[in-house]
Parts: sequence; C-alpha cells; structure tokens
Amino acid sequence: MAAGYGDLLRTRYAARLLTGTLIGRLPNATAALAVVLFTRAEGGSYALAGALSAVYGVGNAVGQPLLGRAVDRFGQPPVMLPAAVLSALGMILFALVGIEPLPVAYAAMLVAGVFTPPLEGGLRALWPGVLRRDDRIHAAYALDAVAQEVMFSVGPLLVTLLVAAWSEAAALLIINVVGVAGALWVVVSPPSRQWRSAPREAHWLGALRSPGLLVLLGSFFFVGIALGSIAVAAVAYADDHGGGMVSSYLLSALGVGALVGGVCYGARQWSGSPEARLRVLVAALAVGYLPLVLVPGVAGMTALTLLSGVFLAPALACAFVVIDRHAPRGTVTEAFSWLVTTFVVGNAVGTAVAGPVVEAGEVVAGFAVPAVAGGLAALVLLAAGRFLVPPPRPAADAVAGDVPAENDRNGAVEPGFRAGHQA
Repeated sequence: MAAGYGDLLRTRYAARLLTGTLIGRLPNATAALAVVLFTRAEGGSYALAGALSAVYGVGNAVGQPLLGRAVDRFGQPPVMLPAAVLSALGMILFALVGIEPLPVAYAAMLVAGVFTPPLEGGLRALWPGVLRRDDRIHAAYALDAVAQEVMFSVGPLLVTLLVAAWSEAAALLIINVVGVAGALWVVVSPPSRQWRSAPREAHWLGALRSPGLLVLLGSFFFVGIALGSIAVAAVAYADDHGGGMVSSYLLSALGVGALVGGVCYGARQWSGSPEARLRVLVAALAVGYLPLVLVPGVAGMTALTLLSGVFLAPALACAFVVIDRHAPRGTVTEAFSWLVTTFVVGNAVGTAVAGPVVEAGEVVAGFAVPAVAGGLAALVLLAAGRFLVPPPRPAADAVAGDVPAENDRNGAVEPGFRAGHQA
C-alpha cells in the first residue's frame, strides 16, 4: 500500500502539485471557523457571524464553476493566481476593517468567496498529464480525497493555534497569505503553465449539458446534505451526553473513517467500469449512515461515526473518475468545480434541515436525516443509471498504461512536457 502511494508521489511534480493545492485551499477550509472567531472577537453576535459565513459560502458556490470555466478557456495561471490574490484581499480587508461598517464586511466576504481559486478542480485536471497511467491516476484521486479529510481536520486546529499565539485577525491574515503562496507554487509549475483544455463546443450550459454529470451532481448533493446534517446532529448528541469535546470526537471519527477508507481504496487496482463501482460505493455509504439512529453511548457512537465515514473518500475518488469520463470536451475543470459547488450547497441545506428536525424530534431524528439523504443519493444513481453508461473508448486508448481517452479529450499539458517528463 505505502509503496504504491510512494511511487505516485515520486512522480515528478506530483508531490508539489498536491502539497501546493492543499496549502492554497487552507483559506477555504478554515474560513467558517476563522470568520466566526474573528466576528465574535470584534463584538459581533453568532447570528452575524453565521450571516457573514453564509455570504462567503454563497459566493464560493457561485464562483467555483465560473472560475472553472474560465480556467478551461484561458489556462490555469491567468485565472488561478489573480483569483487567489483577490480572495485573500477580501479576507485581509475584513481583518483590517472588522464588522463596521457592516456593508464593507459583507462585500469583503463576497469577494473572498467568489474569487476562491478552483485549485481542487485544477489539480484533478492536471493528474492525467502528470501521472500518465490509469492506476496512478485512480490512486491520485483517492489520495486527493484523503488529503481533503486531513486538511479539513488540521485546518481548524491551525486557526486555533494562531489565535492562541497572536489574535483572530492575525489568523485570518496569515492563513490567507499562506494560501496565496500555495496557489503560486502550483501555477508556476510546468504542468500548470503548460496545461491546456481540449477545444470546447460553445454552449451556455458548459459542463452541465452532460446528463451523466447532472446525475452524479444530483447524487452528491444528497451526500452533502448527509454530511451537513451529521455535524448538527453531533452537536445535539454532545449536549445530551456531557457536552465538551463529544461532538469533536464524533466528527473526528468521521474524518478518520474517510481517511482509512480512502487510503485502502487507492492502494489497489479495480476492475470494471467506475460508473458501476460508484453505485456500489454510494449504496455502501448510505448503509453506513443507518446505524447512527441507534445513538448508543459515546464510545459506541464514535465507532459508528467512524464506520459511517469509511466509504466517503472512496466514493469521492470514484466520482472524480466518473466526472472526467462524462464531462463534455474541454470542460473538465468546470465539471470538477461543479462538484465542489454541489457539496457546498448540499452541506448548507443539510445544516439548515437538521436544526429544526433536531428541535422537533430530538437527536434520533437528527441522525435520521443523513440516513434518508444517503438513501436518496444511492437512489438517484440507480434510477438514472441509463445516463451513466460508460462512454466509448477509442481504439488508440487500448494501449496498456496509456492515459484514459477521456483525459486526453478534456485537457492535457503541452506535447513537449509529456514527452520529456513521462514517468
């Protein structure tokens, strides 16, 4: 297992691209907590902190697919770096001005959210040209999903440490400056500079004209709802079981489960079409949410949340492959960015739904929300399976070890780079 991931990371530029992308995405991973802490430190209410975070989230959801489409048209550096700088400037303005005047604070949050660079989608568009082999690409998608779990676990801890060492404003400033550095490290690399999307057909829907992509986004909207509702239900559970760090135990266990599942999934090669495999993984993910309604003691509940996360990273990794296969020609970055948006919106809906449900039906009802949402996610893939028929592969793609035809169809680095640095 370790040897496989080691082989992947030893491929030229692979470790740099993965690390730079994770660093570049730190501002996004920590924004919700950092904004709440800073707003409270400035004397603002939790309601104001939530409203500011919501503006950032809406901006992010709108900006990701638009910037992804721009990347597909103009390349990565001309879009990614200016976007990273503008997003950081929005957060820096917020840190310097504070919550008064309030319209400026809201405008700063909107700018920071809209211009969050689509580094996540950009990295997935680069993997095929850098790794050049199906097994490595699939492992990279799994490692990517695992790294997200680590980042979203470590990021809030980093915010807390910076606040303890300096202040809430310093945490905002440092994290966003570091985020620009991460984005810069990615976009000045040869794979990013030389990557070009395949020619695309002019169409106002862009990536969304693919029925297969719409089906996948519909399914993962419900996965996002499940994750958002689990966060709320975990807090309610903690209130009934001693409070303190209990909710952190549950959410950390969820992340650990996803990490273990992702590492194991990416360590082996899989036969058959990823479309069929995705149905199995999402169904398994849905089944994993069902035992949460048992709400046992803290130790048992921690174990159940860990198990419920095991299939999350594998499902995401498999979804990345399916997106690449079904995205219309020349829209791969936009397609990946739509998945980010779908998750953000689903997560917000899950949070909004779980709150009233918990108040009306207590903790058990709160954990029933992810169980229902997971079932709907699996149902979407099963009911609309005819739109996820594996796309045909050209004869040229039959050469063992070559990059999938879908990757060549959607984008690649320049021929000179591919010939000179093939692993």
